[in-house]
Amino acid sequence: MARNQPNIIMTGTPGVGKTSHAELLAQSTGLKHLSINQIVQERGCHERWDDALQTWIVDEDKLLDVIEDEVRVGGYIIDWHACDLFPRNWIDLVVVLRTDSTNLYDRLKARGYPEAKLQENLDSEIMEVVAEEAREAYDEECVVELWSRTAEEMEGNVERIEQWVQNWRTDNQEHQGSDSANEKTSPISG
Repeated sequence: MARNQPNIIMTGTPGVGKTSHAELLAQSTGLKHLSINQIVQERGCHERWDDALQTWIVDEDKLLDVIEDEVRVGGYIIDWHACDLFPRNWIDLVVVLRTDSTNLYDRLKARGYPEAKLQENLDSEIMEVVAEEAREAYDEECVVELWSRTAEEMEGNVERIEQWVQNWRTDNQEHQGSDSANEKTSPISG
């Protein structure tokens, strides 16, 4: 089924600004913000609670089953720290947000993260774990890495992604009904 709206994954280590970006984009583009953390809690897509990391252990199969009908229609900004579990044919753009370790440390400390969880996320950002997962799971032209250290960078990122959404809509409106519908729109520059 051809979608008339794109699906975007907004991903990155916790604390890089995924939710802030997703909320602004939802307001400006009309796409729906799909917070996976919220879905996991509200729809019971978890196996158990991890006391050490203070987080739910997600049942990925159940999560995908729960959101599949919604996401296949299109028009979602999927906000989560992982991206490689979502099927390629659901996704049009993967935005990996990055920040430096000082900003990340300050943001996670302000959230009250336990030391083990804070260190795990700092290590993940330094080692580019999420970016590497995105590059391995999706075609190169679908993945873009953007810095999210300041409010100005976030504003610029949102503007770039808004332009990408406009281009996707134009490209796919022209191809509606043809075999080339849902072709990949050129990536945004980062």
